[in-house]
Amino acid sequence: MLETDYIEDLFAPLGPVGVRNMFGGQGVYYDGLMIALVAYGTVYLKTDTETVPEFEAAGSEPFTYVAKDRSPVVMSYWRLPEEAIDDPDAFRTWAEKAVAAAIRANAKKKPKKKKTASEIR
Repeated sequence: MLETDYIEDLFAPLGPVGVRNMFGGQGVYYDGLMIALVAYGTVYLKTDTETVPEFEAAGSEPFTYVAKDRSPVVMSYWRLPEEAIDDPDAFRTWAEKAVAAAIRANAKKKPKKKKTASEIR
């Protein structure tokens, strides 16, 4: 697991982020949206169909884990390209792609139905 301070410093070119522990890794949040996953010391950025080709071209790979039934599960988070690790400008460009993907994913979600007073009781 990476130190929270390190993650916050890494994302500094983008702006302030929140870091939450989750399932042995960490989720990175920007403006309330999860934009990155940190697992096994590796940073994975949020992607979608629009950005995956760019990550592929940069030599990145998706975060994958093995489910209980032993089948691989491929997530929509791809490894931060090597070029962005030590270059704040390159990092910001890739992180902005993750923010845009997270915004698009959030826009596709159905809005939560507000509960009426009788449903709350």
